[in-house]
Amino acid sequence: MSAWVLPDHIADVLPAEARHIEEIRRNLLDMARCYGYELVIPPLLEHLESLLSGTGQALDLQTFKLVDQLSGRMLGLRADSTPQVARMDAHLLNRAGVTRLCYCGPVLHTRPSAPHATREPLQFGAEIYGHQGLEADLEILTLALDSLKATPIHSVRVDMADVRIVSTLLNGHIPPLLHAALDVKDAETIRELLPHAPAVAQTLCELVQLYGDKTVLDEARKILPSLPAIDEALTHLAWLAGHVETEMGVEVSFDLADLHGYSYYSGMMFSLYAPGAADALARGGRYDAVGKIFGRDRPAVGFGLDIKALAAVAPLLPQRAAIRAPWREDASLHKAIASLRRRGETVVCALPGHESQVDEFHCDRALVEVAGQWIVIESEKAF
Repeated sequence: MSAWVLPDHIADVLPAEARHIEEIRRNLLDMARCYGYELVIPPLLEHLESLLSGTGQALDLQTFKLVDQLSGRMLGLRADSTPQVARMDAHLLNRAGVTRLCYCGPVLHTRPSAPHATREPLQFGAEIYGHQGLEADLEILTLALDSLKATPIHSVRVDMADVRIVSTLLNGHIPPLLHAALDVKDAETIRELLPHAPAVAQTLCELVQLYGDKTVLDEARKILPSLPAIDEALTHLAWLAGHVETEMGVEVSFDLADLHGYSYYSGMMFSLYAPGAADALARGGRYDAVGKIFGRDRPAVGFGLDIKALAAVAPLLPQRAAIRAPWREDASLHKAIASLRRRGETVVCALPGHESQVDEFHCDRALVEVAGQWIVIESEKAF
């Protein structure tokens, strides 16, 4: 095998794509900052028992493991940043009130999440700790939508669910086979797996057919038992959807049997879709138990996305034009170039012998000498 062949589902990012990804990354972080979110940078690896504690247990099979040559302890390369951010909130910040945090960095997966997915996503996320109310849920959902608009992605659709609905029907225990049957909406298998609870099986079979617009919520109230957790979940979904549709002008749909990330979430869940994307571009929801293992069982809600996947469907942002300059042993030329760069201009020097070389930057201007002065002119072929 050639030494330069990379592992499966791992790829280099070349200049044009890297620029696109970096522009999106900056826009996302700027948007989070506009909402008042503080940036944190968790480590790429941690002691395994910390990384896979609590809700992180679901990441065990996705986590690369290695031995620390200093301590001899097992380490893990993070597969998701949220458990780390929960640890920061619980132990390092330990604030009494609301904490808004965001992060952006690579995570590593032992297996790709989809046939053509990377095993090295560039994960961006934002989270609110310390507020139980719907206001935090709406803020996170609004930030997620504004984040996609900043890329800019248009015609975004929100798909919503609430894990409390199915969890309540099954008394908090959802066996893996039943989870899989619900995921593919297999009514026959659902009945086979619940032979001693035909009423519950029938309700679940009807529930998997409930997906669509807000009329789904009215239908759900007719077929679901009137239990406090279920009633609250449907009321919360209706409230959130109403605000999103009215204030953001975004289409909202519901899939009440959706259990994506069941072991992780504790309430409302959402996924954001856009034309051209094979899967959700962002996922989020409420996960109140995320910090419990770290000694702070307080409310939490957030979302995350893979910037690489987002960049694959986001339109290219306009490229900032650059200035082309010659290379000479000339102090006045060097001073002029330095001055332009301090003003934020990109100045590309044409090295000797490579004056006609084509590169990544769009140089629509040139720095030329006129009557002993270096000036910028609107020309691509000045030298």
